[in-house]
Amino acid sequence: MLLGAALAATAAAADEQTSSPPGILLSRQLAETRELGVGDVVRLGLDPAGETARPFRVSGIYEPVPDPFRLTAERLEARFHLPDLIELTTAGDDPAAAEAVTRVNVALRDPADAEGFAGDLNAKLPGVSVWPSSGSGSGADPFTVLERFHVAVATVTVTGSAAFLLALMVMRSEERRQSAGILRLLGFTRPRVLLEVFLEGLLIAVAGTGFGLALAVAIEGLFNRFFQWYYDTTLVFVHVTPGIAVKCVAIAVPLGILAGVVASWTLLRRDIMALLRR
Repeated sequence: MLLGAALAATAAAADEQTSSPPGILLSRQLAETRELGVGDVVRLGLDPAGETARPFRVSGIYEPVPDPFRLTAERLEARFHLPDLIELTTAGDDPAAAEAVTRVNVALRDPADAEGFAGDLNAKLPGVSVWPSSGSGSGADPFTVLERFHVAVATVTVTGSAAFLLALMVMRSEERRQSAGILRLLGFTRPRVLLEVFLEGLLIAVAGTGFGLALAVAIEGLFNRFFQWYYDTTLVFVHVTPGIAVKCVAIAVPLGILAGVVASWTLLRRDIMALLRR
């Protein structure tokens, strides 16, 4: 009797395990929107009325991979096991629907061959569209277009800032006209004064560049946290890398020194009496 009861209990547990709904994964956004957690049972189907919906058990919650192309889209997503997904989406009146695919991803050993591989398949398989999924540097690539836009904006910004800086340095040099004249009267030559101006410009440019980089690093986290909260994503919007810092230093320091030297040279090439306003 005890053996029979044990076998009956084992069979009941097996039937219960067999009839348990298949597991799925839900995105964090979907779980928070519907107030779902691990272990909850949901019904999903293609019919809006829910007549053909099937039960699924939530096996886990995942964070969707950040996608710049879907920045403003709600990531209400679910991930299924492939057999469950095929069974859920296959139309009953089309027996071949379970064997049909609409898209295939191919990973190449050498990503540089993507263009040639796509061209060969497009030529050999009429009716099939093949294109590289990664940026190839072509003008049609959205990231290439965005990069060119950033370069154009940065060029205009740096050019305008350099002109503004030069104007400020010219005004500052005009205010120091008498000081330059006194230095010339004391025997300082033009190269000696220019050297002092060069060192002064170098110090100011390095200090300004360091302040700008420190400010960018300080507000980087605040900027990212605000827009990650606003768009409900883990996408990193701003990241000051060592390469970017080196580029900033390589552009800002020479421009600052050049602006100071040019502004001072326009002043120092005058004679001493003109500097002293005599």
